[in-house]
Amino acid sequence: MNQGPNDNFAMLQQMLRRRPPSGERCDFCSTPVGPEHGHLIELAERRILCACRPCALVFEPSGAAQGKYRTIPVRYAEIEEFALDDSAWDALQVPIGLAFFFYNSLEKRTVAFYPSPAGAMESLLPLDTWAEIAAAYPAFAAIEPDVEAIVIQRNREVSRAFVVPIDSAYELVGVIRTSWKGFDGGAEAHAKIAGYFEKITERGRGRVTARRT
Repeated sequence: MNQGPNDNFAMLQQMLRRRPPSGERCDFCSTPVGPEHGHLIELAERRILCACRPCALVFEPSGAAQGKYRTIPVRYAEIEEFALDDSAWDALQVPIGLAFFFYNSLEKRTVAFYPSPAGAMESLLPLDTWAEIAAAYPAFAAIEPDVEAIVIQRNREVSRAFVVPIDSAYELVGVIRTSWKGFDGGAEAHAKIAGYFEKITERGRGRVTARRT
């Protein structure tokens, strides 16, 4: 008898309840996974879960597990010719020069978060302002809901934006939360932030050109 996606999900949940607590393992079947393993996101709780390849395949079909989880893709791309002036950035109500944006399908809106020593902090994103920016940079509106994000860095030296998997955006939050010290973060935090952007630049498999309107 053939089993459907929901039957497979029930079996994975049974395995999850029996899994032993240890290092890098699939969060569904407890199989050990290597450093470059896949991830899924639990939409309601915004939890990132590790997944081995067979388990990840279970959740790839649309509607699998009643849409509770989504597989996170691995696309990285820098948006060329990106620039936002101070007034546009200030209108987004992001208090620092780092933020990430994604479309939350449960809330049916684009949300903005910025990393801080306390974790990811949400900014009350003005929808009309974001709509104007997205119109100038179509790549912003083309990201996959829930599983891809736009990471923006703005300071005196750089103004750049990247399409990244959502787990990569939360990785930036972790970098700052674990390394930031004092008022300005300190040398270690700034070095790790620079390393993060070097990594996502290297991982870019192509560039998304921003066609300004």
